[in-house]
Amino acid sequence: MTTRTVENHVNVPAAASDVWDRAVNPDGINFEMRPWMTMSMPPGAAGLSVEDIPLGQPVGRAWLRLFGLIPFDFDRLTIVELESGRRFLERSTMLSMRCWEHERTLTPVAGGTRVHDRVTFRPRLPIPGLAALLERVVHAFFRHRHRRLQEYFGK
Repeated sequence: MTTRTVENHVNVPAAASDVWDRAVNPDGINFEMRPWMTMSMPPGAAGLSVEDIPLGQPVGRAWLRLFGLIPFDFDRLTIVELESGRRFLERSTMLSMRCWEHERTLTPVAGGTRVHDRVTFRPRLPIPGLAALLERVVHAFFRHRHRRLQEYFGK
């Protein structure tokens, strides 16, 4: 099965510390994803931010819900690298993905913060054309997340 990588970036009109605080907590993550989906934290991890998750240790199943209601997939959430205030790297498996890697990096720029997301994934099902379709979906979804970040910070 083919591994795919998608990269998106956006400049957000806010300080990197403010963007970081928003981007690593469950409320901020769900704000970015809405209205298309939400993600619940696993039992025992509710309310934890990305910074609170022990590195390299899966915290359980974070359920993804279509329109915030219908469970359709889960992420065995694992943060493997963290540079507080600047970068995190999630390397997880999902029901639908053999591999899901999401790296978010924040860089101060004139007028705000550059948010860069790199997602690498490999679907579980060997369906012809599935990886290419999911690549387009992931790209559009992260563009949506970036628009939501800009909206939150007033652009």
